[in-house]
Amino acid sequence: MTTDVPELPQVRNCATDQVHDRLLREVPDYAASRVAVENAYFFASEEFDGVPRIGVTTIPVVVHIVGGPDRAGAVTDEQVANQIDILNADYSASNPDMKSVPEPFQGLIADTQIRFVLADLDPDGLATSGINRVASEVVTFSADDDAVKFAPTGGADAWPAERYLNLWICGLAGGLLGYAQFPGGPPETDGVVITYTAVGTGGTAKAPFDLGRTATHEIGHWLNLRHIWGDDDTGCSGSDFVDDTPNAAGPNTGMPTFPSISCNNGPTGDLFVNYMDYTDDAGMMMFTAGQAFRMQAALDAARPTFGA
Repeated sequence: MTTDVPELPQVRNCATDQVHDRLLREVPDYAASRVAVENAYFFASEEFDGVPRIGVTTIPVVVHIVGGPDRAGAVTDEQVANQIDILNADYSASNPDMKSVPEPFQGLIADTQIRFVLADLDPDGLATSGINRVASEVVTFSADDDAVKFAPTGGADAWPAERYLNLWICGLAGGLLGYAQFPGGPPETDGVVITYTAVGTGGTAKAPFDLGRTATHEIGHWLNLRHIWGDDDTGCSGSDFVDDTPNAAGPNTGMPTFPSISCNNGPTGDLFVNYMDYTDDAGMMMFTAGQAFRMQAALDAARPTFGA
């Protein structure tokens, strides 16, 4: 955490992999938990044809807004509700901009069968709006220590991870848009963090990350999706473990034009319109059927209490 004013991001920057690497170093059983999650996914891929779960899984969300009224505290309840609406459109493949997906990729578009709703009961069973506002003197947090997730360090304690998706909104340092914790990590830090300039549309949201897609991207990580290029530093040897996303050399940023070719993946090239790439909000529009299967498998293996 720092006292520096948050830097307004100009290029998408996600720290999920850095958090993953830190947890591998610091949490003794994290590596084994991650292996178990991946093994369950590969087993499901071999044993089933189609999405593992039947019907729609609805996930209660608690939004922790951490910061003063001139920063994250300026995020309104309406802006939060708008963000939930965007998540539901994106995860159901009903987002209006889906029609802009290049024709060769249209057949890959999938409804994930996952939806989100603001929690209506808190951990004690009392009525809640699903929005937890916490005043804090901390101006910016980082992904290095998860300080935003603990009250003693100026943040907000997580609600039980087996019952809620914890979404923290705060100022993030270093031009960071957000980060998530993959399934299998410690419950007290489980969830997603996004900077307050990337929440929904309007209000505190700032271009080019003002269409709510940062939360879409980071929740994809929370549901076990990797970046589509496999995070191998443009080596063309990494994998996101999803068969229907073309291999890509590295992240696409800004607003690419079709085709964006790398790793000998012509003529259609990279799936840069995917939510798990690094384009501006206006450039990402879809999940694939393979990604939907991977998220459903993660719910079954690592987050089975959701939708139960």
